[in-house]
Amino acid sequence: MSLAVAIQMDPIESIDIDADSTFALALEAEKRGHALFHYLPRDLALRDGKVLARVRPLSVRRARGDHFTLGQARTVDLAGMDVVLMRQDPPFDMAYITATHLLDHIHPRTLVVNDPTHVRNAPEKLLVTHFGGLMPPTLITSDREQIMDFRAEHRDIIVKPLFGNGGAGVFHLLPGDENLNSLLEMFTQLYREPVMVQRYLPEVRQGDKRIILVDGVAAGAVNRVPAEGEARSNLHVGGTAKPSRLTARDREICEAIGPTLKERGLIFVGIDVIGDYLTEINVTSPTGIQQIDRFDGVCIEGLIWDAIELRRAVSSGPANT
Repeated sequence: MSLAVAIQMDPIESIDIDADSTFALALEAEKRGHALFHYLPRDLALRDGKVLARVRPLSVRRARGDHFTLGQARTVDLAGMDVVLMRQDPPFDMAYITATHLLDHIHPRTLVVNDPTHVRNAPEKLLVTHFGGLMPPTLITSDREQIMDFRAEHRDIIVKPLFGNGGAGVFHLLPGDENLNSLLEMFTQLYREPVMVQRYLPEVRQGDKRIILVDGVAAGAVNRVPAEGEARSNLHVGGTAKPSRLTARDREICEAIGPTLKERGLIFVGIDVIGDYLTEINVTSPTGIQQIDRFDGVCIEGLIWDAIELRRAVSSGPANT
C-alpha cells in the first residue's frame, strides 16, 4: 500500500532529528514507500468548500544538517491525499482550533491523524478530567477565593495555564511562598482562561513518565527526570530522559483510557504519569517516540504506521493524487 501523506507541521529546517517524533514518522513512512508532502499551518485554506494547502514534496534522511529535501511548491486539494498528519506544535489556541475545523471537511475520507474533531474536544489538561480516580487533587477555576481554599487544604501546589504546553508557565508554590497573589495577577493579564491548580506530587523528583499509546494500547515509556532546582521535567527545559518500564498502575491507567482514545480516532497519544497519577493526555503533537525506541529497542513509529494503514485500508475509496 503506497499512500500520499501530507504533513502539517512547523518548519522542518529547525527540528532536532535525534528527538523529533514527526521526523521519525516521516522516515518510517518513506521506508514503506509512501509519498510525503510538507506544508505549514499557515499554508492551509478553505475555498468554496475545498480544503487546499500549498505543499512541497518531501524526502527525509538521518543526516545532521542535511536531513530533508523539499520540492517545488504547488497548491493541492487535501481531499486528494490519503493521510494528513496534523503535527504542528501547540499552543492550543484559536489558530490551532481553526485548523481542526478546516480539516474536518476532509476527514475521514482523507484520514487525519489525530481525528481533528476529537483533537479539538480533547485539550491535554481537560480530557484527563473525564477519567475519575486517575488525577491528583485538581482545581480548574478563575475564582481566587477557591484557589486560596485549595491551597489552604493542600499547601504545596502547582499552578499552570490551562492551555499551556512544554512546561511554559508552570509554577511550584511551597507552603510559605508569598507570590501566589502576584502570580494570579500575572495569569489574569496574560490569559482569559481559568488556571489549573494541582496538589504538588513530590514523586516528580523521580521523574515524570511519558507513555505512548498507539490506537489505545500502551507501546512504551520514557522517564523524564527534572534538573536539580527545577520543578518541570520537560526535556527542552533541562529534564533528562531515562529508561522506564510500565508498572501495574501505569497499565491500569492505560487500560482505563485506551478504549476511549481508540474510539475517538486518537491514534498517537502521549500521556504523562507522576507516581500513581495521570496528569495530562497529549493528543495534539505528542513526542517521545525516538527516546523510547533507543531505550527499548522498539519501533513505535512502525506501530503508528501499522495503525494508520489499517484504518486507511478500511476507509472508503482510493485517493486521487
